[in-house]
Amino acid sequence: MHAFPARHVANPLARRDAYPDAQRAILSVAGATAAAAEIKSWPGYAPTPLLPLDGLAGRLGLGAVLYKDEGRRFGLRSFKALGGAYAVLRILQERLAGEGIAATSADLLAGRYRDRTAEMTVATATDGNHGRSVAWGAGLFGCRSVIFIHEGVSAEREAAIAAYGAEMRRVPGGYDDSVRAVARAAAAAGWTLVADTSSEGSAAVPIRVMEGYMLIAAEVLQAIDGQAPPTHVFVQAGVGGLAAALAAYLWETAGPARPRLVVVEPNQADCVFRTVAAGRPIVIEGSTDTFMACLAAGEVSPVAWDILKGGLDDVIALPDEAAMAAMKLLATGQNGDPPIVAGESGAAAAAGLVAAALDPALRATLGLDRAARVLVIGSEGATDPATYERVVGRRAEDVAE
Repeated sequence: MHAFPARHVANPLARRDAYPDAQRAILSVAGATAAAAEIKSWPGYAPTPLLPLDGLAGRLGLGAVLYKDEGRRFGLRSFKALGGAYAVLRILQERLAGEGIAATSADLLAGRYRDRTAEMTVATATDGNHGRSVAWGAGLFGCRSVIFIHEGVSAEREAAIAAYGAEMRRVPGGYDDSVRAVARAAAAAGWTLVADTSSEGSAAVPIRVMEGYMLIAAEVLQAIDGQAPPTHVFVQAGVGGLAAALAAYLWETAGPARPRLVVVEPNQADCVFRTVAAGRPIVIEGSTDTFMACLAAGEVSPVAWDILKGGLDDVIALPDEAAMAAMKLLATGQNGDPPIVAGESGAAAAAGLVAAALDPALRATLGLDRAARVLVIGSEGATDPATYERVVGRRAEDVAE
């Protein structure tokens, strides 16, 4: 294993008390439970695997490494299947409720109100995975979707979204340019914006998205029931929604004993790192292009920051090469570990753990010792198969055999 340089900042605002009421008003276990009840009723639902990586733990000198493999989520190969589609469902339910109709997931899946939902349009901007989830959810529940992508999104990712029936629109610039473009278009056309960040408007929809993501934490706790809980969580950050969802659920359930939450992001898109260092939200000016394509965000979602400012402990920023190395590491398996397919962004959390554990000073700072039980979020599989094969040297299908 190669030691890549890791930049680290500790969060001076981190709290270790009971989950505050102000944060519970944003994200709560009660909201997560309601989301889980809906999501578990969708066709194809199954908890994603929590894989013990004893070989990797041994090589890193840790007590345990547990890998949550979101590459198997609903066939969309990403955790984002949970958030965007759930937000679409709630948007349609709320619109129908305004007409006096109490529609369930089962109603919409059966097409009972298709005459009404077909007239509704949802829209979002994406680096790939969120847009795929929104388009998939629109197809499931019977409405139209328009997905904005920026010039850096691969043709393969675009085709994967379009396959769910979405109308695709490509705009110049980066991710944040596409966010602004879809906000303007949605306002002009009367579409409902399904944003995973609250930077461009209401926090209501991003909260629904994050409530969907909270199912990941619930599944983890169910899988380890009766075992020692994780002491650390390593999780990716783009706009911060996934990290905030995990922080909220684990903080509310564990209180002051919550695990140490370590956010990992690329050097080129280190908006959480800069925000924590400054103690206030910082917007990155200029390009955020990174190999970790789905983490290419220049601004933390304000509603996610409301959770993370107290619920996150550390941020690690890494060069792109670290994610490439982690993709290969996971694909080969270590000392008997199962081979894992992790995409460019999906491998980021594992890359952060390896970089931290191999850096003596950072290892000591984070308490990564033989008592550490580390939960690593594998946020996506091979969502861009061509890139995966180019980096790893094998097709994802061959690795997963």
